[in-house]
Amino acid sequence: MPEPRKPRKDAARNRAAVFAAADALFADCRSPEEVTMADIAAAAGVGKGTLFRAFGDRTGLIRALFEARLEPLGNAIEEGPPPLGPATPPPQRVPALLDALLCFKLDNRHLAQALEGTGADSPYRTEHYERWHSLLRDLLRRVPAPADSDFTAHALLAASRADLVAYLADEKGVRREELRDQLAKFTVAVLGDAM
Repeated sequence: MPEPRKPRKDAARNRAAVFAAADALFADCRSPEEVTMADIAAAAGVGKGTLFRAFGDRTGLIRALFEARLEPLGNAIEEGPPPLGPATPPPQRVPALLDALLCFKLDNRHLAQALEGTGADSPYRTEHYERWHSLLRDLLRRVPAPADSDFTAHALLAASRADLVAYLADEKGVRREELRDQLAKFTVAVLGDAM
């Protein structure tokens, strides 16, 4: 079986430039809907056709950028040390996972909002959401948590939705550490004796 082709150097360079441009544009925008493919292409110094060939459409570009930003966190969860890694007991891992996701959403809130607001699909049907939900649900099944671990996982993840995080951080002025503390307290309140 032939080995997969490595991307050309200019393609890799273009992808990095597109991701950097999109990151900057989403971070500086008032609303994610403001950022267009034309804006990203111009900021990256590439043609719009390059974007469409590489990513298909705006949603594809946003999804690819989001997944690239999420990859280090995914690696820490899949094979990293405690408290995120798989060797961590569920009562310690659940709050650590939720805290890590909240921090990721805080750091990438405009990009996350753009992905959640693409309208192409429900945010609950995206690959990254399904991974987070499955992981939390399976961990909750291993502790004396509320009876419906499926619903509880959804409820816990709702506290880190990008629109809520952006609203609290940007409009209400809630500081990062305060948000983290509130999420930790909420997790304890939901899980009770399991923690």
